[in-house]
Amino acid sequence: MKVSVSTGTLSGTKADIGILPMFEDDYNSTIQSLHDDIPALSLAIDSGDFKAAKRTQTLLYTGIKSMPRVVLIGLGAKKDASTKELRNAAGRALKACAAVKAKKVTFVLPDTSLAISEAAQALAEGALLSLYKFDKYMSKEANSYKQPEAVTFIHTDKKAVADAKKAIETAEIISEGVTIARDLANAPNNEIYPETLAKKAQELGKAAGVKVTVLNKTKIASLKMGGLLAVNQGSVRPPVFIVMEYNGTKATEKPIVLVGKGVTFDSGGISIKPGAGMSDMRLDMHGSATVIGTIVAAAKLKIKRNIVALVPATENMPDGGAYVPGDVIRLMNGKTVEIDNTDAEGRLILGDALTYADRFKPQAVIDFATLTGACMIALGGVTSGLMGNNDALKAHIKAAADTTAEYVCELPLYEEYEEQIKSDYADVKNSGGRPAGAITAGLFLQHFIGDYSWAHIDIAGTGIQAKATDINPKGGPGVGVRMMINMLQNW
Repeated sequence: MKVSVSTGTLSGTKADIGILPMFEDDYNSTIQSLHDDIPALSLAIDSGDFKAAKRTQTLLYTGIKSMPRVVLIGLGAKKDASTKELRNAAGRALKACAAVKAKKVTFVLPDTSLAISEAAQALAEGALLSLYKFDKYMSKEANSYKQPEAVTFIHTDKKAVADAKKAIETAEIISEGVTIARDLANAPNNEIYPETLAKKAQELGKAAGVKVTVLNKTKIASLKMGGLLAVNQGSVRPPVFIVMEYNGTKATEKPIVLVGKGVTFDSGGISIKPGAGMSDMRLDMHGSATVIGTIVAAAKLKIKRNIVALVPATENMPDGGAYVPGDVIRLMNGKTVEIDNTDAEGRLILGDALTYADRFKPQAVIDFATLTGACMIALGGVTSGLMGNNDALKAHIKAAADTTAEYVCELPLYEEYEEQIKSDYADVKNSGGRPAGAITAGLFLQHFIGDYSWAHIDIAGTGIQAKATDINPKGGPGVGVRMMINMLQNW
């Protein structure tokens, strides 16, 4: 979908549909303008059914050939305007446009209590993200879904248009990063498995100016990444370890390292999962999708940071050669792990990746993983779990999460929980059972970090959506990309 911005008025443009956001504060003046500009709307407007209340909208027919439909969006009180409400409102409006198969859309940029750049970016993100659908495998006959071909944002003030233009360009790049993450996460395992994930990372990196290095199984073995190798034992497809590097500032500045869990399909291994819902386990690599989408977007935005993305990638399968409960393995940092449950595999591959991250002497390390069902039970599909060892780093993440409405909730890493992952046979056990399962997983990861600030974000609930929302699709929503870009821009 092509997005642009220009100077103009709603009645003076040609489109299949116009979108007019309205605040309750401006209701009377806006309605009077509509009466004057589009008289055919008078009867519908005078009915009083639409009062611009928050999260309301209505579709009206204008009787004008050059713009036969208008969607009125209610935004409530102007003082309550937020980027979240604007983003979601734009998403709902674009869905209404798609429902009537509109090809060309004109979207009026409202004057809000926010800066025009903030409002424009939020509206553009909502428009761009709301209509995503993973439909590449559907035939034309089976797929009647069509999204608009073009959306033009308009404002009467030339300076506002100039300010909005740059913000909308930023929104396009961020949305592209989210779409990359969505496409990777939603793809079936016969399309995206470790080797093809690496190939995609190389293609995306080349286009964005990101250096990509792929370590094969031989190199992984030479690095003694025992966690990644153990999880991979049951798969006929070899593991890979993907390293992506973007240098946006001087070489002496320490990088921010993003680590993403890349289990491209998680059967649970010998501790096999129930059959119901197992197809969703193609999404178990959403953490890797998030960090790949983030570094590509950061590079295209030319963010002045040095960023590294690390992806340990493998399948977790129940072959006759698979690792089993009771095994003891050694991870890259030399610590031994008793395997209590082969479905607690993500923390094993992340343990190796977090150890590898130390060689970059990072400013901070942030990992993303669909790690624990316990986090999903605790926080549902709205909020990700946040843990870490540095209050300042966690504060940056929380601020970005609040701004982008990709919420996080901090969980404690109290040492008392360590008792649950204490092993009689090794340095640590890979599962502490169901109680506080998200926390004990975080404490497990803490055994493998280096001397750096670290945060762990559990996206088990947020990375696999049971139904679509205003701006997110069912399945993999690309969670974390917008949050990380915001953090990187404002840290």
